[in-house]
Amino acid sequence: MYDLVVVGVGPAGARTARRFAECGHEVLALERGAVGRPLACSGHVSTDLWEFLDDGAPAALRQNEVLGARFHAGGPATPAERFYRDEPISNVVDRVALDRRLADLARDAGADVRERHTVTDVDERDDRVRLTVSTPDGEERVESRLVAGCDGPTSRVRRALSLPDPDELLHGVLGFDDAPDDGDFVDVHLTPPRFFAWRIPRGEAGVEYGLAASPGADVGEQFDDIVAAYGADVTRRCSGTIPVGPPDRTTSSRGFLVGDAAAMTKPFTGGGILYGMTAADCAARTVDPRDPSTLADYETAWRDELGREIRLGSLLRRAYSLPEPLQRAGLRALSGEVGVHMDRPTTFFSRAHLRRLLR
Repeated sequence: MYDLVVVGVGPAGARTARRFAECGHEVLALERGAVGRPLACSGHVSTDLWEFLDDGAPAALRQNEVLGARFHAGGPATPAERFYRDEPISNVVDRVALDRRLADLARDAGADVRERHTVTDVDERDDRVRLTVSTPDGEERVESRLVAGCDGPTSRVRRALSLPDPDELLHGVLGFDDAPDDGDFVDVHLTPPRFFAWRIPRGEAGVEYGLAASPGADVGEQFDDIVAAYGADVTRRCSGTIPVGPPDRTTSSRGFLVGDAAAMTKPFTGGGILYGMTAADCAARTVDPRDPSTLADYETAWRDELGREIRLGSLLRRAYSLPEPLQRAGLRALSGEVGVHMDRPTTFFSRAHLRRLLR
């Protein structure tokens, strides 16, 4: 019997598998397809990413560095307000290669990572969890002391454990133009209902375009309008779901959720790579698979680490729905050099940023 079965091997799942394996636990991690495929997430992340990887990762994964963002209250032709720093704020990385590298680090730590293994049923019992797994060779039964649901916004584990759904699911579209662009600013458009669209230069890898909005909005049509306004030649596109708003409970008697399965995302951008891996570290630090009562400690730990950031991020997101004149005025007042960390809204109140605002 395994100590932990991790379902889903994206960044949150790979980090969970790695950290529990490093703690000496017997870990099995299952990915329903190939790790990193299909691509459904942006590769724009903060520089904190490298703290979760090996020393060689920046040279292998980084496609571009970003110094700031141009915010538009309309389309590409509208005036933009610049927010920037003199040093890189964020990185653009090869998203597929990132997932694979994180999975390899989990393997190196001793976790058994298996691709093309789909969990079709999760039976939570008093003394163990029994999982039914569809494999290339047929169906298998796996038993474990605990199960970690790291299987994304529509998590099967979450449903099987009767845990609540996220507050909201957004619909997102990504598209890629292969024309190289080594610009160091991203573009953000506050035009879609209750969210935004973006353009991210990826160096020699081209340009990423994206848009997300609440269900019911014609995301595809809005995406096409943004791409056309830029005159881009998008040859590849994909779509996905972005969970926003963690449920009140992310643990059961023998299971817990990490990452997108628990909507551990930034409400103002939808990004969840760093939040999911941070929660994975909280789980490894607090959970003992031989003592399921420690799952309560994980629930407390990740909320202490991320809860305030998520609440403040929800407040920031409300500005996306302000009337356009107010958006323009607010962007103009706050633009310029910033002292804010892109993953932590609390840094808006930091001394460095407040000094910048006073200047």
